[in-house]
Amino acid sequence: MPKMKTKRAAAKRFSRTGGGKFRRCRQNLRHILTKKNAKRRMRLGQSALVDSANLTAVRKMLPYA
Repeated sequence: MPKMKTKRAAAKRFSRTGGGKFRRCRQNLRHILTKKNAKRRMRLGQSALVDSANLTAVRKMLPYA
């Protein structure tokens, strides 16, 4: 049986934490930053964890993570 392939787009977007959870980057920090206040921009710059609703999908995309 052949090896399972990793979705390369997902591998660039998600990383595994030490505890086995998946870390992701937040959206909305690419452009139109002038109308967003500094507190919101700082929060968007921090990483977040993948929630339980999307965890199974991320695990399927990254079988070897």
